[in-house]
Amino acid sequence: MIVARMACESVTSSGSTSQTVTPSLTTSEEELRALIEQRKLRRMLSNRESARRSRMRKQKHMQDLTAQVGRLRKENHQILMALEATAQLCAGFVAENTVLRAKAVELSARLKSLNEIAYCYLMEMEGGSSMAANQMGNNGGCYCPAIL
Repeated sequence: MIVARMACESVTSSGSTSQTVTPSLTTSEEELRALIEQRKLRRMLSNRESARRSRMRKQKHMQDLTAQVGRLRKENHQILMALEATAQLCAGFVAENTVLRAKAVELSARLKSLNEIAYCYLMEMEGGSSMAANQMGNNGGCYCPAIL
């Protein structure tokens, strides 16, 4: 009686029982059906576990990417700050270079003037040689406002 009852009922994937159409199954057919149902159940459980692992991998990947975005944003901010500091230093150096160039031009003009004065002074001390007169012009002397 128990064997006949098992032949009449089969478990569906939702877990409920239903009546089968063929009430006269042999024992080997029942064992085959039970084996098939067992395989289906194992495959279903395996698929669920695989899907769970897949979701967990995806979640971990998203967490890793989110952390990487945070690190890269922080690194980008640090690079921008360093770039800004370097740009400020560069602007300072450009300004300093401009001032130094202006001073160099001024000092060069002063040096040229001092060299002319020194030359005129030496010419006056030597008594105004003819070569110095030819170099300085036809008037035979130097016009040095510092000496006059």
